[in-house]
Amino acid sequence: MVEEQRILDEESVPEISVITDQHEESLPLLSGSREGTPPMRILIADDSVVSRHLLDVTLRKWGCDVVAVSDGNEAWEVMQRDDAPALAVLDWVMPGLTGPEVCRRVRARAREPYTYILLLSSKGLKGDLIEGMEAGADDYLIKPFDQHELKVRLRAGIRIIDLQAKLLAAREALREQATQDFLTRISNRSSILETLERELNRSEREGRPIGVVLVDLDHFKSVNDNYGHFAGDGVLREAARRMKGCIRPYDAIGRYGGEEFLIVLPGCGDVATKDEAERMQKALKASSIDLKEASFTLTGSFGATSLQAGDVSSPETLIRLADEALYKAKREGRDRVVFLPSNSEIPTA
Repeated sequence: MVEEQRILDEESVPEISVITDQHEESLPLLSGSREGTPPMRILIADDSVVSRHLLDVTLRKWGCDVVAVSDGNEAWEVMQRDDAPALAVLDWVMPGLTGPEVCRRVRARAREPYTYILLLSSKGLKGDLIEGMEAGADDYLIKPFDQHELKVRLRAGIRIIDLQAKLLAAREALREQATQDFLTRISNRSSILETLERELNRSEREGRPIGVVLVDLDHFKSVNDNYGHFAGDGVLREAARRMKGCIRPYDAIGRYGGEEFLIVLPGCGDVATKDEAERMQKALKASSIDLKEASFTLTGSFGATSLQAGDVSSPETLIRLADEALYKAKREGRDRVVFLPSNSEIPTA
């Protein structure tokens, strides 16, 4: 207790006196502009007990969610977590890693979302400022600092973080538009083919089997002809939903053509691939599809194949095998699964 009082007495210096302004309103940093969003998480790293405590109290008063640590090693540990705060206030001189060293490590990772870093220091020379910014800091505040100046600088950081979040959301939306089928919300043709090639390379590298299934909805043209294209769109969406509900989280399904779907099954050999295809075939016709004009049962023809562990093939060869199996299912009466092993002979055109 005596030791703690000594530390408090030694560190109760003018640099923190401004922060204890009792007339400051308890308002969020961006009052009214971040409604509906969680409190901004901010990391404080400062070995000064008093400075760290008062920063903590002040930021919480401004509506922030604070994570406080006492040295650079702890700060770096926090910044490596998946839920790392988006904004950090780092003291320059700390035990373990210094503030600039933490900055350099954070920037070297180049991870998203971006971390906004504010350095605090009693160093006031231009060279120190340049060194801090070159280490990766976004802003710099000299001790003793003013509470209002701190708020202004944090507001700038929060605006940048919020803008980046919007940019990431927009980029994700564009990525989905580029890789998803706009109607069924599953992978489009180019995306599912990329997935097949990637998983095939992994299969060959790791010596694991891989299954491929090609599906064609039976008599789909009659749906469009009899009930219109809006009804056909609804049938495609429902078919995609039912088949997607049967596969594992790490499997992939995509719209290969008009009413054709391609499914990629990593780790599935002959038996597992056929079982998965039969599960999807049953799910398609498990219950009727009800339209305004009519109610009917949807069925599909399934062609399946698989590449055995250690074998080598190409996406084109596996798709041609699955396609041959699919047409065999159609010739045999539809609404069935036909499996062809990867060593099957493919008829030449």
